[in-house]
Amino acid sequence: MQGKVAIVTGASTGIGLAVARMWVARGGFVALVARTASKLEDAARSIGASAAAFPLDVLDFAALQALPGRVEGRFGRLDVLVNNAGLNHRGEIGNFEPSQLADIVTTNLTAPIVLTRAALPHIQKGGSVIQLASIAGMVPVPGEATYSASKAGLRAFARAVAYEMEERGIHSGCVCPGPVDTGFLGDLESVPDIVLSQPMITAEDVAEGVMRCIDERVDEIALPRRSGRLATMAYLMPDFAKRIRPVLEKRGARNKQAILARRRSAS
Repeated sequence: MQGKVAIVTGASTGIGLAVARMWVARGGFVALVARTASKLEDAARSIGASAAAFPLDVLDFAALQALPGRVEGRFGRLDVLVNNAGLNHRGEIGNFEPSQLADIVTTNLTAPIVLTRAALPHIQKGGSVIQLASIAGMVPVPGEATYSASKAGLRAFARAVAYEMEERGIHSGCVCPGPVDTGFLGDLESVPDIVLSQPMITAEDVAEGVMRCIDERVDEIALPRRSGRLATMAYLMPDFAKRIRPVLEKRGARNKQAILARRRSAS
């Protein structure tokens, strides 16, 4: 990573901030992207002189189109793009306005496509574009239908565009985490039990997965690995998924209560 430059979206907190910190710790420079300027600038200051804040909303396609050139102007080059910014509204789709559902797809799928397209002419040969998808994009999650669809689409985009990027000497990878212990989960009571049937990992665990995806030029990494294998089996065998769903939901309900109890005792 020495001297190389990365763009990381959704970088003011959680996974994005962990990726940015790890990238700089390995000798790189990072452009942090998120909507809230004050929070993003605080994050950049916490990392140090190798980080710079580029506040923007990923729903602003004109700003996304201009971003890689701005980063290249600031740091002199661009080597890696990590599309991490995400949005989710949990519950049945009938509970939300069409615009809210559209925002999930635009944030999680359309914006990464637009920014990938904008970045490709700027990324150095040997560079990488990493999409942060989800286990929910490997096997759909009830109560997160639109989110699951957007992440499945992101996985498909990463795989398909890899052939175009290969001609330019650029790697296309995808990282699919299960539940991550960050603010993105929000109110745990609203999280479907089946989501919490899988081990909770940290933002740093995901950041390490992103680094491995870049270092080893891996097509896709699921975290934790066992959850990825289970999701693949469930996707390939829908009847198997239906049979194990009640078991997973019971396990998830137990895990949820245990996590809530730990948080109450720690507060």
